[in-house]
Amino acid sequence: MEKIKVYFGALATFICVLLNFAESRSQSLYFPPIGNNQWDTISPNTLGWCQDNIDSLYQFLDVNNTKAFILLKEGKIVLENYFGGFAQNDPWYWASAGKTVTSFMTGIAQQEGFLDITDTTSSYLGTGWTACPSSKEEKITIRNQLTMTSGLDDGVPDPYCTLDTCLVYLADAGTRWAYHNGPYTLLDQVISSATGISLNSYTNQKLLAQTGMSGAFLPNGYNNVFYSNARSMARFGLLILNRGNWNGNTIMSDTNYFNQMVNTSQSLNPSYGYLWWLNGKSGYMVPGVQFLFNGYFNIDAPADMFAALGSNGQMINVIPSQNMVWIRMGNAPTSVQVPYLLNNEIWEKINLLPCNVGIPTEPTAISQNAHFNVLDGEIELVSVKVPLYIRMYDSKGNIIGLSEDRKTIATIDYANGIYLAEAVFSDGKRLTKKFLVARNGH
Repeated sequence: MEKIKVYFGALATFICVLLNFAESRSQSLYFPPIGNNQWDTISPNTLGWCQDNIDSLYQFLDVNNTKAFILLKEGKIVLENYFGGFAQNDPWYWASAGKTVTSFMTGIAQQEGFLDITDTTSSYLGTGWTACPSSKEEKITIRNQLTMTSGLDDGVPDPYCTLDTCLVYLADAGTRWAYHNGPYTLLDQVISSATGISLNSYTNQKLLAQTGMSGAFLPNGYNNVFYSNARSMARFGLLILNRGNWNGNTIMSDTNYFNQMVNTSQSLNPSYGYLWWLNGKSGYMVPGVQFLFNGYFNIDAPADMFAALGSNGQMINVIPSQNMVWIRMGNAPTSVQVPYLLNNEIWEKINLLPCNVGIPTEPTAISQNAHFNVLDGEIELVSVKVPLYIRMYDSKGNIIGLSEDRKTIATIDYANGIYLAEAVFSDGKRLTKKFLVARNGH
């Protein structure tokens, strides 16, 4: 009995510590007022960020068709810039980044007892909403829609289509992960059916009015696409950073749902929550490919980062460990559904914002008795453990190469000079090695 008392006493202390931590973080965050355009700022100088590096970030964003970029630290604006004539109050579409609003509203509907994500989708859409056999359709739940595990065929001619004839059985629900817009979009109807009001009305009551956001879902073909201005997107990121609490107003009290939303939701794609993309996991899948890639979703982002990502580079990045949120709106060089590579390129620039950031020091830590062999025309990593990545730097600290096989990098085309190879492992350790390229005739 005494041991039980000690156990529960320790458990209570641990819970208090967690609650105090969450409360202290909430108190340290700034929230812009509702109903006006005021927003406190932090000077980049106080963070040790150099203007030249900020200019380099803005130049990169500009040439990559960005319209708006905002970076918050502790809720306050550090960076805010608009490009190509786009203005602060101009609306823009979130594309698939808006999936996270739908995910949030699903959680609110569950919190208020309108639905349970373990319910079958047929409970709200009626039977025959797919072309599947009834025994297969009844296996599909709201949770499957949230996690992209409906089992419906994403290879149909129009994967955005929400008609029953487009929703075809491929695998049992929960056994296959595939990025499929049709089943996701029908969450809108699930929420409307459960609550008895339109998704826009429900979102306005439970989210927008509570945070000062503007915006609405607008129909576009089969899709319902969320539109807002850039600061509204930043407000949503700040709400998520504070775990569904806006300046003391707990909008999402269902902590279990919130935790599930921003953590691995199924075993098939570790980097996917409830319509949120997650960093720092053992592997990730991308739309259109039935293959699990090893390593972090974004190798240059903090491990605890999670993101809302949409076509043409609509982005919200939330980083709890840094009390940071950044958003990007605009167009992109490519029209991929999930622009995770562009997201990582922006992180490369953000990591260089502090003054005097350059080439890594040698060495910082060695993992798994790893070492580099410098060969003629190639750098080879010898290691028991495969790293997350191997990167090459020039003498100025610029990243000039990334290993495709995470074992070797060709140096045959490098000009004479000093370079540095860096291998980063999943345990946070890294191995670096400087080497000289000096060839006759170069």
